[in-house]
Amino acid sequence: HSEDLTNGVKKTFSLISSSTISKDSLKTSLLQLECHFTWDLHKEDVVLETLEETILDHIKFVKECNITDYNILSYVCHLKNSNEEGLRNLQKAEEAIQEHHPGEIARRSLVTWGNYAWIYYHMQRYEEAQTYVSKVENSCKKLSGTALGKIQLPEVCAEQGWALLRFGRSYFERAKNCFENALTSEPDNPDFNAGYAIAMFRLDSFTERYNEETWPCLEALKRAVELNPNNTTLLALLALELQRLKRGAEGERYIEEGLQKTPDFPLFLRYAASFYRKKSELGKAVNILRKALALTPNSVIVHHQLGLCYKLKILLMNKTRYPPQEEVENLIELAIFHLKTVIDKKPMFFITYSDLGNMYALGKRYKEAEEIFQKVLHRNDIPCGVKQEIYFNYGNFQHIHMKSESKAIEYYMEGLKMEKDSYGRKQCSEAVEKLLKQKIESGLGHATAFSTLGLVHKLNGKKQEAIECYQKAIALDPNNEEYLNALAELQLSISS
Repeated sequence: HSEDLTNGVKKTFSLISSSTISKDSLKTSLLQLECHFTWDLHKEDVVLETLEETILDHIKFVKECNITDYNILSYVCHLKNSNEEGLRNLQKAEEAIQEHHPGEIARRSLVTWGNYAWIYYHMQRYEEAQTYVSKVENSCKKLSGTALGKIQLPEVCAEQGWALLRFGRSYFERAKNCFENALTSEPDNPDFNAGYAIAMFRLDSFTERYNEETWPCLEALKRAVELNPNNTTLLALLALELQRLKRGAEGERYIEEGLQKTPDFPLFLRYAASFYRKKSELGKAVNILRKALALTPNSVIVHHQLGLCYKLKILLMNKTRYPPQEEVENLIELAIFHLKTVIDKKPMFFITYSDLGNMYALGKRYKEAEEIFQKVLHRNDIPCGVKQEIYFNYGNFQHIHMKSESKAIEYYMEGLKMEKDSYGRKQCSEAVEKLLKQKIESGLGHATAFSTLGLVHKLNGKKQEAIECYQKAIALDPNNEEYLNALAELQLSISS
């Protein structure tokens, strides 16, 4: 009996170790695959429910081939712990491949099969996972003579690019690189050109431009529109880029063309509304957004844009001599409703907190404004450039509504001290410099005003101006060690 028991234990250990070995080797193979699970896409960077809604809307309203949408949807389902649902989306991707690319099934299925393998692995269905790993490896052998899953096919590069675009601004540079790689193989591919142009547009949107030279983004969009004449998303982005380059009349023709071609496509409608909002045709923008909201009632972007339109309407009304008070109050309530909806649905839409705070302030609801600003200022997961904009907005709130110059200066300085060069930092810098110079010119410039202005210049790399300010501060407060040290440090950095 004891011998049988020993053999039984040995057998069990042998099974465990062999399964562990096969599981480890499977994991090694899985990491070689090119698919959503190996592309370093982090769920912390998105709100999964919102991303899922966006993809489902895209599938609903874009009737073309949805392979890319179903593949990324399978990954989102996995991130939400819905692996069975993930498998169902991969089946839909397979059906789309068979329908649209019947002659290239292996080539077009590499990402789908990679996702299958990973989902089965996470479901501990290792044999099925291995089956899909083998399918990828065999296909790669036939396609390129290598068994590795990391084959550089342009379709795979492009699919990675589209996935990166979905995961937010920190991924846009990588997305652009993916589409560039795909285009080296197929420079005239409409899909690759579309992805490249969108990535360029997104990157440009988050880059503050100070000179208007040649615009690679504009050329990329023109090329993409030429190759995708029925893609009204690209038409809209081209219009917005032209508007940004002060060529709005030229851009508007593309918006009108898009409204004719796809009057019920929500993504195009959002961009069209953005165009008219920037043109200050707010009635037209609101009408377009209401139509988009009827088609996609859960879209946080539509709610956010409606909030911004109502805010601009209020600001324009308040510039008139006798603003219609009841109408203003009604618009404030509408703006607050839409902006609160955004935060409820997508807490990581950080800039909306500032928009909501500003709306509460316009409605003289200062306690609620303070609460919403504090809520966002205490978060430590906000991108640097966005946080700088929030500091700028909170500084404005303190200055304009709370009548506290000292607190305004404090928060503008907080944004300026964050070294990232962004539009928000530039706003903070200009606002605090203007306030300090006004104080000094009005004769209220004590030593602290000069020393703070000195720090502003120092942070902006203007050492000579900083030295002059600290010298004036010391003239008013000769024994202040902080000023003396700052001056000595600046003089030393110049002389060395």
